Amino acid sequence: MGTSVSRSNALDLNRSSDWSSIRVAVAGLGIAGYSCADALLQLGAQVTVIDDASGEPQQERAEILRTLGVEVHLGEPDSAHEAARRGLDVVGAVDVLVVSPGLPPRSGIITAAQGLGIPVWGELELAWRLRSRHDPAAWLCVTGTNGKTTATLMLESILRAAGRRTTAAGNIGKPLVDIVMHDDMEVLAIEVGAPQLPFVQSMSPLASVCLNFADDHLDHFGDREAYFWAKSRVFEQCQVAAVYDVDEPDTRLMVENADVIEGCRAVGITRGVPDIGMLGIVDGLLVDRAFVEQRRDFAQEIASVSDVHPAAPHNVSNALGAAALARAYGVHPDAVRAGLQTFEPAAHRIADVATVSGVRYIDDSKATNTHAAATSLRAHESVVWIAGGMAKGQSFDDLVASVADRIRGVVLLGVDAPVLAAALARHAPDVPVIIIDRTDTGAMCETVVAAAGLAEPGDVVLLAPGCASWDMFDNYAQRGDLFARAVRDLEDR
Repeated sequence: MGTSVSRSNALDLNRSSDWSSIRVAVAGLGIAGYSCADALLQLGAQVTVIDDASGEPQQERAEILRTLGVEVHLGEPDSAHEAARRGLDVVGAVDVLVVSPGLPPRSGIITAAQGLGIPVWGELELAWRLRSRHDPAAWLCVTGTNGKTTATLMLESILRAAGRRTTAAGNIGKPLVDIVMHDDMEVLAIEVGAPQLPFVQSMSPLASVCLNFADDHLDHFGDREAYFWAKSRVFEQCQVAAVYDVDEPDTRLMVENADVIEGCRAVGITRGVPDIGMLGIVDGLLVDRAFVEQRRDFAQEIASVSDVHPAAPHNVSNALGAAALARAYGVHPDAVRAGLQTFEPAAHRIADVATVSGVRYIDDSKATNTHAAATSLRAHESVVWIAGGMAKGQSFDDLVASVADRIRGVVLLGVDAPVLAAALARHAPDVPVIIIDRTDTGAMCETVVAAAGLAEPGDVVLLAPGCASWDMFDNYAQRGDLFARAVRDLEDR
């Protein structure tokens, strides 16, 4: 009986609640999971942590939590039966389950909790509930299959230029739960990945944007429909503006289906001339026809395309998305321009590395899916493409067919290189393809040398893998760093 009362009360838990009788399980002891467990402890909750991983980071965090009285279960169970039993044992004794974004929605512990009627929260939901009750920061949320990190950091730069106390958070930077617990902010620029969204219930952003949508995370969600549904939840209970890309029909559909707060407006962004209620481009200027009183016959200049660095088409869309959220919050046009001018792009996103013998080398290691790779490839006329890694269940046929006319050659590496090679054989049979068989990190040097051999002056050698990096590298950043190092070695020859 006591448990059922607590579970009912869990629906209304917030920062000022009495947590002393609330039992919470945290599934996942990564950075976000550790932050959640620590915050719950500070509130006085009874916390249990479970993680199938048992590496050094998990062990270190577990040791700290155990000294504070947390029950921690690490290590992958020996069988599916044992995993199911452990999951049921843990969630059957708690009132709330808080899950890491790395845990697929169909995971046993999640389905066990749902079967028992136990509330399941993600980090976003917990952070929303733990906001200060007195003048909490506004939330501006950015998602999209690609570009969300860049747009979030652009938004942060714009908000800082406006003199606001702000930071980028969520899927980047400091854990969101830490920020709402300890930092005095007026507004937050929050990057939201799809895996963070299935388990939000009460979150109500001031404004959100979905920049684009394409197949990704299919291995995590199971199919495209589930991924789409998760992504679209960024618009639920939006208060002021639900921002979508006019040229991305999926994002429009998300907004049309969203259950927003009454008075929230759908705001479009476009790289063309904007209609009423949109932000777009006119004669090389970023203009606003959404957040101005005379929007029927007036477009407010907020920046120039030349203020966007780099000014690649998809990056201009990122800037428009960031600007729309900032304007929804009330930022002056001058601050939008200043923020874009001072913005420094994050590493490994269409970053110029060097020009060697007339060939330009670009690191877009963050292009970890086909949509991002296609966007990057379309920005150049003649490309030697470096691709490959873990395909995550993606098909490359549409990508290759759409860019075949601008590919001079391809160098493939990684576990799913054969998948890309097959797509190239079907849709670009005349393009030379080199497959690097090595799987150690030194393979990148061989890859760059091979790409240089295919390139001619005026070409771009583009690292836009279209795949995850984990088969050969620690992450996409290490992959990009090794690419840059290999390019510098070319310069020294």
